[in-house]
Amino acid sequence: MRSAAAASRGVVAYAGGMGETTTEPARGAVFLEALGAEAARLHPEILAQLRQAGRTGRAEGVFRIAGSRFGRTAALARPVVGPRLLVTARGSDVPFTLTTVSGRTGSGRATLDTTREFRFRGGSQVIVDRLSASVRPGLVRNLLGSRGRVELIEACSVTPEGFLRMMTVRVALRVRGRRIALPRALGVRVDLVDGWDETHRRRTIDMRAVNPLFGTVLEYRGWYREAAESPTDARASAGAQYE
Repeated sequence: MRSAAAASRGVVAYAGGMGETTTEPARGAVFLEALGAEAARLHPEILAQLRQAGRTGRAEGVFRIAGSRFGRTAALARPVVGPRLLVTARGSDVPFTLTTVSGRTGSGRATLDTTREFRFRGGSQVIVDRLSASVRPGLVRNLLGSRGRVELIEACSVTPEGFLRMMTVRVALRVRGRRIALPRALGVRVDLVDGWDETHRRRTIDMRAVNPLFGTVLEYRGWYREAAESPTDARASAGAQYE
């Protein structure tokens, strides 16, 4: 049964305590809510795409470089962090597909489920995450992997060029209902810049995840453009589940 507050917002509750609105949210609502008035400083093309209505989104692009230098060794962490979080390959000129599903939690905060498919020469690999707007301005929560066991609290800002930037401020491990804050030495610091290439009229992406002890554990840099999404892709995008 929905609460009176949820009913007043048009929120439909579902398993896991998350929900979605009956009206289509902006595709980038989670970033717009986190940035607040700062969103007006975004490059006009980026701002327009974030404001675009529609629950699902799909983009195609190419990473100039993508993956992990640890290769298959990275898979050793899978029993702890869960599936669809680690990349065990590395390559250049890697085609990728980005699919998103936007919605809202039962409390009304914006969410964004993202699936990234890396099409390496040796086979495709997929990672997923769920972003949700925080009660604190400027912050978002990012649950990594299909089970959401790794939690990043990230600060959103706008660069002087008008690009969207996200930087990790805290890391925690979520296991069996417990949230364990990780010390700096055991966590990762993610620095991501989502920009715009005026010459080629396309979005750009530059992400690096760094551990103080092991260095760069994952990176990808490249470009992407929005593409039409098929119903099959939309259903697949909506399938990610979190503990």
